[in-house]
Amino acid sequence: MDAPRTPFDPLTALRDFVRLESASGIVLVLAGALAMIAANTPLATAYEAMLQLPLRVTVGPIVFDKTLLIWINDLLMAIFFLLVGLEIKREIVVGELSDPSRVALPAVAAVGGMLVPAAIYAWFNWYDPVGIRGWAIPSATDIAFALGVLSLFGARVPLGLKVFLMTLAVLDDLGAIVVIALFYTSDLSLEALLLASIAIAALAGLNRSGVRRIAPYVLVGTVLWACVLKSGVHATLAGVVTAMFVPTAAAHDGDEPPPASRLEHSLHPWVAFGILPLFAFANAGVDFEGLSVDDLLDPIPLGILLGLFVGKQAGVFAFAWIAVKSGLARLPAGVTFGQVYGAAILCGIGFTMSLFVGMLAFENTAAGEVIVTDRLGILAGTFLSAIVGAAVLHLVLPRAGQANR
Repeated sequence: MDAPRTPFDPLTALRDFVRLESASGIVLVLAGALAMIAANTPLATAYEAMLQLPLRVTVGPIVFDKTLLIWINDLLMAIFFLLVGLEIKREIVVGELSDPSRVALPAVAAVGGMLVPAAIYAWFNWYDPVGIRGWAIPSATDIAFALGVLSLFGARVPLGLKVFLMTLAVLDDLGAIVVIALFYTSDLSLEALLLASIAIAALAGLNRSGVRRIAPYVLVGTVLWACVLKSGVHATLAGVVTAMFVPTAAAHDGDEPPPASRLEHSLHPWVAFGILPLFAFANAGVDFEGLSVDDLLDPIPLGILLGLFVGKQAGVFAFAWIAVKSGLARLPAGVTFGQVYGAAILCGIGFTMSLFVGMLAFENTAAGEVIVTDRLGILAGTFLSAIVGAAVLHLVLPRAGQANR
């Protein structure tokens, strides 16, 4: 006899999400460390050759001829953004973003966490036409890494603080999606955009027709990805658009979770423990030969470093404090301003998201050394934010024996 199905519980899904993302933070750190080892040892030649391995896919008259690195950044990260889109839609429909009174604080904090780092970076690079393209790099937060650090404190962390950080990071991802769509596109192909529009219409038709199988959405989403890739708009946005049409409503009989929840649950392990670590391994390999502390003081890496470490914590905390003191928002139950400040520092952990935005910002520039120096700033800002954020949280969180009182 089959065991009875457990009804879908949004709160349980949220807790499962936090646990899974936290665990993947450790894997991300290991992947980044392995990349730097590979780039600074005799393995460097093999590492670079692997990333530049050409892979060609032909579908009728359509040819995709790219290196392994670009396949990772364009295809696998589209799957990551599909998951991000599903998370955002879930939060809007049944999660924190569905309650205006609870979303106000992380929403205002997220705005500060994007504006202040971007302003700091722009201050150092305003007159550099190449450097200024990276203004959005320090505005990104790596949710897996940040929650991974937060999880080190176990039961000492109030649930409200976890929800605040996760909601802020989801809104941060939404902001990153808008930035990518508006500012990091190349020459547009009207024919490819027209085909992409037809694919979007097909996704809308599937949704309005009540199709609950996941496969048709994935199939049309794949076609959409191919069209967007050829259009000049970054292909990862196809993942977000596809996610917006996957149904979130439960079936009438209530026995089966919504398609969006099933797809999100299926993608999480692959993204958390496969795609993001692979992206980190492919993009975090910095060759330190010939580099010095002086290189970190160049405008691009210094702007990123200060944007992540200073701008993120200042923007997130200041905007959150103003929102609470003005009556626009309120602190979650059991959460103090000191704890919000500790979480704000963790928002400076840019890592994979900052690496991704940096890749988009400088992929069409002729200055290859820019990629190296921007990674220096990202790694330094991420490391400082993780260490200092953990130290502050250790001081402000309740002791283990007091956490559940």
